[in-house]
Amino acid sequence: MPEGHTLHRLARLHHRRYAGSQVRVCSPQGRFTAGASLIDGSVLERVDAHGKHLLHSFGPDRVVHVHLGLYGTFTESPVPLEEPRGKVRMRIVGATHGTDLRGPNACELITDDEVAALLSKLGPDPLRADADPERAWQRLSRSRTSIAALLMDQKVLAGAGNVYRAEVLFRQGVAPHTPGRELGRERWQLVWSDLVELMNQGVHSGRIDTVRPQHEPEVTGRAPRQDRHGGEVYVYRRAGQPCLVCAAPVLTDELAGRKLYWCPSCQG
Repeated sequence: MPEGHTLHRLARLHHRRYAGSQVRVCSPQGRFTAGASLIDGSVLERVDAHGKHLLHSFGPDRVVHVHLGLYGTFTESPVPLEEPRGKVRMRIVGATHGTDLRGPNACELITDDEVAALLSKLGPDPLRADADPERAWQRLSRSRTSIAALLMDQKVLAGAGNVYRAEVLFRQGVAPHTPGRELGRERWQLVWSDLVELMNQGVHSGRIDTVRPQHEPEVTGRAPRQDRHGGEVYVYRRAGQPCLVCAAPVLTDELAGRKLYWCPSCQG
């Protein structure tokens, strides 16, 4: 599932290409035909991201809510576009580019009240200027649930996924099974600040890099990471490999249906 930086990159791209202009909207697959017909030919006012949710606003009570889920993808192409291939849920066409959406978990036209209800259920997003980390702290500080599980709970923190969860806990030396209420406010502030920095870097670069300069391949002499996810990381998907800092084998476990990675020494 895409992490929050990917949705913010998409929001910026779509806003830059389409906002302030009339766009054509259709649903070649047919599953969004009713919603598309209500906004086809309208002016797209703005595009926002909140955590893993993307919102294309076409005016009062006309907001397209997209959640990509595990399999959703956007394909961007210059006009003129080819005939739709595959199950295209929504196609947006502007003056210079078109966007096809396939396989999302959600693609729906919702009202402003429904947007407010959706956002009220989300925790603060480290990529938003209006985010309030105190909201997340209030939930963390009262919870017996592990910090690893809490960071993946979108009601606590919006946007962070499995990679950022594993990496920020390593960088801050936090054992992933630590109960939220044992984390401490100062440590939480460090985790939050690190997430803000790392996720903003992801927005600009389009990949997740979490390794500090002194541990980069060109400094340590190790081979660059070869992985379809890209980016230099400390522990994510490195189970059994030596920690880049202390050489202890990276451990893995399953937590709430997702793989968890950590160094037993650096995060002891």
